[in-house]
Amino acid sequence: MAKTVDFYFDFGSPAAYLAYTQLPKLAADTSATVVYKPMLLGGVFQATGNHSPVTVPAKGKYVFKDFARFAQRYGVPLNMNPHFPINTITLMRAATGLQMRNDARFGDFVQAMFKSIWIDSKNMNDPATVGAVWQAAGFDPAAMLALCSEQPVKDQIKADTEAAVARGIFGAPTFFVGEKMFWGQDRLDFVREALTA
Repeated sequence: MAKTVDFYFDFGSPAAYLAYTQLPKLAADTSATVVYKPMLLGGVFQATGNHSPVTVPAKGKYVFKDFARFAQRYGVPLNMNPHFPINTITLMRAATGLQMRNDARFGDFVQAMFKSIWIDSKNMNDPATVGAVWQAAGFDPAAMLALCSEQPVKDQIKADTEAAVARGIFGAPTFFVGEKMFWGQDRLDFVREALTA
């Protein structure tokens, strides 16, 4: 039976970005397939009563230092975005739309969005910046905006977010191996153990 790990994410989460950078090696080492599950973290927070760590100043200050430690350990770039928090609804709709179409460029899009926010520190709250980033990544901005505006795409990301909450998710990233849930990019060792059990 093929092994899979469900990866619930939102581009606006630095922890989701850090986890994302480690998934290719994790998948290769465990012969597992990563199933990407876009969701709206804001919707998850609203439904569960959870909040971003930055809403507690001391915790927010600490957690970004902690993320920097993990980035150094992983050997990956991480730049805290001065425009944080990013309203990612359009970006997550775009990812969902590409996924619904089985677009082969879905992985390229995911990579470009994480890079734009957490490496290049782009202001992805600004529509003009989003369009420029999409264009540079090889995506037609007008076509992508049209995709994001399609009602089935809007309905799908909403339904996927509600399904995530129903599954017990309260933050990002969250992983599932079978019915075992693991929250946080710092839980990848447990994900690995579950995949190799």
